[in-house]
Amino acid sequence: MAPSPEAPPGASRRLTIFMSVFNCHVNRAPVAGNISDYKYSSGRLSAAFREKASTENEQNRITLASERGSVTFKQIAGALARRIVFYPRVGERLWRGQRIGMIRLGSRVDLFLPDDVEVLVKRGDKLKAGRSAIARWKT
Repeated sequence: MAPSPEAPPGASRRLTIFMSVFNCHVNRAPVAGNISDYKYSSGRLSAAFREKASTENEQNRITLASERGSVTFKQIAGALARRIVFYPRVGERLWRGQRIGMIRLGSRVDLFLPDDVEVLVKRGDKLKAGRSAIARWKT
């Protein structure tokens, strides 16, 4: 997890989840909320595990307005990925864990964690879509 200059206000930490060609590439909503912003950016298709992929590669940037604040994440294409799929639209309500799309083959997701959450994972942990808790709101 690294500080990120591209992070939205109040979410200074970036957690990167890399998915190799052997992983499931279905993406799920990290929290329940309404999609308040969506932006597609064309870009390179370099290896998704490289640091520069977060800013240079093709990607979708999505912001969810939840009851506890906004949560932003990105779907980022990798060298083998040729298509990012994102089903919902701005204004749509999502539920935590709901399937929202996928990235075909090697890719990554960057999740910008709000400053007031407790991180439950550490570098190198293997996560399972819809099953692994990544962070929780502090009480």
